[in-house]
Parts: sequence; C-alpha cells; structure tokens
Amino acid sequence: MAPKGIQMEEMQSTCDSMFSLLEKNFETNSKGVEIFWKSWLPREGTATKAALFFCHGYGDTCTFFFEGIAKRIAAAGYAVYAMDYPGFGLSYGLHGYIASFDGMVEHVIEQYSRIKGRKEVRGLPHFLLGQSMGGAVALKVHLKQPKEWDGVLLVAPMCKFGKISEDVTPPAPVLKALSILSCLLPEAKLFPQKDIGDLAFRDPSKRKVAEYNAISYTQQMRLRTAVELLKATKDIESQLEKICSPLLILHGAADMVTDPHVSEFLYEKASTKDKTLKLYEDGYHSILEGEPDDRISTAINDIISWLDSHC
Repeated sequence: MAPKGIQMEEMQSTCDSMFSLLEKNFETNSKGVEIFWKSWLPREGTATKAALFFCHGYGDTCTFFFEGIAKRIAAAGYAVYAMDYPGFGLSYGLHGYIASFDGMVEHVIEQYSRIKGRKEVRGLPHFLLGQSMGGAVALKVHLKQPKEWDGVLLVAPMCKFGKISEDVTPPAPVLKALSILSCLLPEAKLFPQKDIGDLAFRDPSKRKVAEYNAISYTQQMRLRTAVELLKATKDIESQLEKICSPLLILHGAADMVTDPHVSEFLYEKASTKDKTLKLYEDGYHSILEGEPDDRISTAINDIISWLDSHC
C-alpha cells in the first residue's frame, strides 16, 4: 500500500549493482563500526515538515516491513531516517549481540546527530519513533538528550523492568542464574525464549511474510543481550518522571510481548503535559506490521496526525 514517488537515499546512486546502490548508505562512525542507514524523503517539490528518526525493535531491521511504513509517512511530508544497530540488520557486528545497551544508544545518537546536520532537515523539528525494544532505545536517547528532540513516539514500547510479558520471560531464579552465566559466556545463545512470531502478528498472512526477512535475527537470544535488555528497562523505569518531551504512545490492547499496562504506567509517570496514549482493541504487538490492513492504516494515520499537530 506504500505510495510511489518517495525519494530514497540509495536510489540516488547511478551504479548498476545492488551492492553499489546500498553502499552509499554504509557509514563508519567514530568507534570504527560500519552502520547501515536509509532515508525516505517526500516527493520532489513537496515541502518537508519535519524529520522522523526510527529505532527498530529487537532482532528487527530498518528495512523490510518498515519500508512501506516509512513511505506512507514520507508521503505526508516528513523526512524519515532509520538505521540498523550494530549487530542487527546490515550493520557490522556479531548478529543479535548487545554488549552494552548504553553503548548501542550512543551509536544511535552519533548517527542521528550526523543526519540532523544534513541540509534537507537542518533547522526542522526532529522526532524519535521507537518500536518495542526501539521504544527503550528512543527513551534512552531522549533521556540523554532531553532538549534536542521535539517529540517522542512509541509503539508497543519495552520500558519497565519485570513487565516484558511473562509469556516470553523466564522465572526470576532462572534470570539470576543466566545473569551470572552471561559474564562467562556473553555471546552464547542460551537464553530460554518462545517464538514470539505468533504472539506479535494477529494476521497470519503477515506472520508468513515476516519469515522472508532474511537479515532479521530470529535465533535464541544471547546471554549478554538478555541481561542488557533487562538492565535497560530497569534503568528507564527509574527515570520515567524525567520524560519531558511531547509524547505519543501506541499499543495493542491484546499485546502478549510487551505489556500494554506498562504504556499506561509510562503515560501516568511521564512529566510532560503533552502526552497521548492510544490503545487498539484486540491489537497484538506488531500493530504497524501484523494487523489487518485497515488497523495498520489507522495506526499510521494516528502517527501522521500527531506529527501534523506538533509541526
């Protein structure tokens, strides 16, 4: 359903091979890590209202499903930017490994700070959009840069310790043992977890499509990654009152991966007066990818409407 005419960064290359087309979107940062990023800009001749920076979820990428979402938002007049974290998608690093959540957030801050200086978005409002684990990333970025963002949009965010759904989290004694073991075998794929695909996608046909995302990380979670995610959510929980940016939270009411009650808790605790919470009845975790088409359109339109009201 994505509209046509959207300008994408890699399509501006005149090289013939697909690798060359994508090569322009790889950038080595100050830490020596090669980061893949991508942009979707409004149609030529359309005024750009603001820039939206996307933070993807665990195991996910900044392409595949997000491609169509980004084009819809770009068609509404927004420059959309997204990157793969180190170890995810096409960026460099051990696949699925997060050695330090704060370190990953610093990679995001550096890459998006570079993009903010580009002429097409310089001086425009800047917004963060974080989905699932990306919600935790977006919140961490905001907490580190509270005055540098004009708004934060969260979709089914992972942001409270102990409130990642019990369906996908081991019991407390097991977590403690795994935390100790992660110091010895940080990269080991030993963290017990269920396949969350059926929990995340309400529409079976879209669940089937998700299996074709060849660069997503779908294997067992690495021990250090699991520990870092839990540490990050605990840290965010202790700082919810510091969230001062205009805030939009979208969450499926039937989400079994991240608890929608946590979004309600976040909404209550955030200090900003400009905050909106939307719960979608019967919605699962992936409300932008895994729902029926009309529900996906509603959620994307809610994002666009909120952005329009803040530009």
